[in-house]
Amino acid sequence: MKELRCILLDDELPALRYLRSICEGFSNVEVVKAFNNPLRMLEEVDQLDFNVCVLDIEMPQMNGMELAGKLEGKAIIFTTAYKEFAAEAYELDAVDYIIKPIQFDRLKKAFDKSYNFLQREELPQYVQLNSNKGKILLHFAMIAFIVVSEVDKRDKRVIYDDGREIMLKNISFEQLVKLLPGDAFVRINRQTIIATRCVHAFTHNQVTLLVGSKSFVFSLNEHYRKDFLAMFGA
Repeated sequence: MKELRCILLDDELPALRYLRSICEGFSNVEVVKAFNNPLRMLEEVDQLDFNVCVLDIEMPQMNGMELAGKLEGKAIIFTTAYKEFAAEAYELDAVDYIIKPIQFDRLKKAFDKSYNFLQREELPQYVQLNSNKGKILLHFAMIAFIVVSEVDKRDKRVIYDDGREIMLKNISFEQLVKLLPGDAFVRINRQTIIATRCVHAFTHNQVTLLVGSKSFVFSLNEHYRKDFLAMFGA
C-alpha cells in the first residue's frame, strides 16, 4: 500500500482534474477520491481510508478551513490563489499552504511535510533537559516560543501555550534546533525560536504570535527570513 492516501477537494473541476493528474505522478501517493463539493465530502469522509487531504480554501457552502477543523489527525494541505490566508491556515496546524497554480516540485515538498507529520506520533514528543527547576520533560506540543534569557545568555526562556515559563540552563539555540521537530518550529532571529502553530500574522520584517489572549511581536531577521517564509509557502 502507498504511504500517503490522499483526498482532493476543489470546487472547480478543471483545477481538480489538474491536481489529480499531478498527484498521480507521485509513486508514494494514492488518490483515494476527489471531490468538487465540500458537503458531499463530509457525507463520505468517515467511510474513506485516507491520511492526507488537499483542500481548496475558497469554496461555496463551506470553505476549506471550516472543513479542515473536522479532519482531526489528518495531514492538511491548503491550496488557494490568495496569500492572505497563510497565517490562519497554520493556526489550524496545516502542514503546508500552496499558492496556485500548483507546481509538481511545490506539491512534492508539501507531501514530504505530510509524511513527516504522520510519522510524528512515532517520534519522541518531548526531550529531557536541565532547567532552573531541575530535570524537566520539555513537551514540544506545549511550547509557544523560546527566547534568550535576559540574565544569562547561555540560558533560554521557554514560554508555554498557557503562559507558564521555564528556564533551560546552559543550552544553545543550535542544540535546541536539532532537538525540536523541524516542521513545527522555526528560528526567526538570533534570540527567538517560535512554534509555527502560534503564528498569527507576519510581514517581511516582523512575526506576530498569538498565545492565549496575548500577542507577541518579534523581528524577522534577514538571515532566517527565507526558511521562515518557505514554511508558509510565501
